[in-house]
Amino acid sequence: MAKIKITGKDLRKIGYPEGPVISLAMNIMEKHHRHLLFDDAIEILASILQSPNEYAGDRILGKIAEALIPKPKAGGDEIPLNTSGIHFDVFGSEGIEQGAMHQMYVAAKIPIAVAGALMPDAHQGYGLPIGGVLATENAVIPYGVGVDIGCRMCLSIFDISPKELIQKEHYFTRELNEATLFGSGATFQSPADDAVMYREEWEQNGLLKSLQGRAWKQLGSSGSGNHFVEWGTVEVAEKDAVLGVAPGQYLGLLSHSGSRGLGANIANHYTKIAKEKRRLPGEAANLAWLSLDEQEGIEYWLSMNLAGDYASACHHVIHAKLAKQLGRQPLKMVENHHNFAWKEKWNGKNVIVHRKGATPAGKDVLGIIPGSMASPGFIVKGKGEIASINSASHGAGRAMSRTAALNSVTQNQLNEILAKQGVTLLGGGLDEAPFAYKDIHEVMNSQKALVETVGIFHPKIVKMDGTAPKKWRKKSSDVVEGE
Repeated sequence: MAKIKITGKDLRKIGYPEGPVISLAMNIMEKHHRHLLFDDAIEILASILQSPNEYAGDRILGKIAEALIPKPKAGGDEIPLNTSGIHFDVFGSEGIEQGAMHQMYVAAKIPIAVAGALMPDAHQGYGLPIGGVLATENAVIPYGVGVDIGCRMCLSIFDISPKELIQKEHYFTRELNEATLFGSGATFQSPADDAVMYREEWEQNGLLKSLQGRAWKQLGSSGSGNHFVEWGTVEVAEKDAVLGVAPGQYLGLLSHSGSRGLGANIANHYTKIAKEKRRLPGEAANLAWLSLDEQEGIEYWLSMNLAGDYASACHHVIHAKLAKQLGRQPLKMVENHHNFAWKEKWNGKNVIVHRKGATPAGKDVLGIIPGSMASPGFIVKGKGEIASINSASHGAGRAMSRTAALNSVTQNQLNEILAKQGVTLLGGGLDEAPFAYKDIHEVMNSQKALVETVGIFHPKIVKMDGTAPKKWRKKSSDVVEGE
């Protein structure tokens, strides 16, 4: 008797779904029931398709049934987005790409959203756009905070004439090179010490415990991408009671980096859990949240705060090293997070405010908004604008993807603008060239209602990661979450 021959077309004809089950059914029937008549074989296969549970215990046919029985969905059924999203205000809309706008519209439709705003430096990221602000009700979105938890700015203002940067450039360059390490995997052979490394949270969470050793080795390092440490000139035009620095010109030390591998591992771990617990439609998948009433949400919140304090400690280690070499303590230190979530009140309601690439700008809250390696940064005082959820931009924002920058900016162009602005660059790449960023003056003009400028920082000696930039393959990969 000839062997039975069943094709995929035959199985699709009786209703078998496209996928591995077709090959599985063909192989099983040809191996174990090869002497059946074609019609009899098709009848059996149709019966399994109609009632797979009845065949689940069969030693042979049960394999086909198992492939046909629907698997339980991780985290239950998909959570639908609201038909219409919450209102959110946009600042500097003329300079914001459509990808970022679309991401914010999607975020505005998730069920826990209460309020939102988009800053003038916004550009596309993962989950929330970079420059996106979202207030939620009793829930935290790991990717609403970002991968580089606690990415922040820190400025030390020294009562030293900035003319010394020119007179003793070699000295300042040497000290900057020795004060920190750059690069995503950079670790110190002789780690620094800080109270944050003795916090009890490390012992209370298995994930944190596994990350503690490497975090200690990275304490005081600076990362890659757009992270930097730089000397520059601080200009204070008028006395401001909040800043508390007399008018004049000062030596400034400005740093930008986050929580290194610690924050990235926390973000990825809890994002995976959030996605398993709350399934959202594809374009909103990265906005999965954790309730602050559940164990995983509590764990993430404690871990996020530890990572934020760790990021702060990294800056303080760098600034303390350089202050020691200068033999001076700073007149003033100004610092702020911009990848974080805070418990705040909005319109009288308790909310969780996610600022992913956005600076806190509550009434009289100080912060720093940098430009680029060849453009000024601004020391600002928040105005407490409710429309922006007490927020402002975290920088100039990218105008050009990393791929575009690498393909269009030449080394000569970069050298020319650095020379024009009197900037010495140590490390850095074409993907971070000033041309890749929006005009910081236009960005600041778009947020006059959000912050008041109380000082200006002009970079002069800039240290960044010196490794060769990656050849990004697609635009989504251009995003560096530390931004």
